[in-house]
Amino acid sequence: MDAACDLLGTRGGRGIVCSDRHWAYAPLGVRRRQICWAHLQRDFVKWSELGDKTRLLGDDGQAICKSLFGLWWDFRQRKIDRRQLKNALAPIRRRLDEILRWGLRCGVAKAANFCRNLLKLGPALWTFARLDGVEPTNNHAERVLRPAVLWRKNSFGCHSETGCRFVERMLSTVQTLRLQNRKVLAFLCQTLTAHRAGLPLPALVLN
Repeated sequence: MDAACDLLGTRGGRGIVCSDRHWAYAPLGVRRRQICWAHLQRDFVKWSELGDKTRLLGDDGQAICKSLFGLWWDFRQRKIDRRQLKNALAPIRRRLDEILRWGLRCGVAKAANFCRNLLKLGPALWTFARLDGVEPTNNHAERVLRPAVLWRKNSFGCHSETGCRFVERMLSTVQTLRLQNRKVLAFLCQTLTAHRAGLPLPALVLN
């Protein structure tokens, strides 16, 4: 957890982290988090399929997700503004609160814990509605990480400390450059040339 705190700047840091509900993100506090609704949607599907005791939680949760994503699409397409988005989300927020409180009494311990956790996170479910630049899912980050996941799966990872350091830096460099629409090979050539000549290295992130 200490490493996560240092990386994410939880000790006086700024910015919003969109993530799943892993406990390591807890030090951020709910005001600096956005809970990923794509993860929640998969959870609601699970509760819907588990059995009669959790079917209402799952079915209503999926309906809530569908409505939320529909409103977000309209907002992204500029069919509605942020004020209209917030107003349209208000009854959805109330319905989610109702179904989660029902889930506390559904008789399935894991489902009750799921509901209790979401109720505690509260505002972190709706950060995207109040702040510009925040998405309701972390799909973008998942797509960026996908090449690294596939590499690890196909290569079986690294077997030395040096190899781990090389891979983590190369993967980070490649994705950072691609997000800026910069050419990877050109940057690597410039970096190696500058290193051998004792010159300042090119900046990985441009202002």
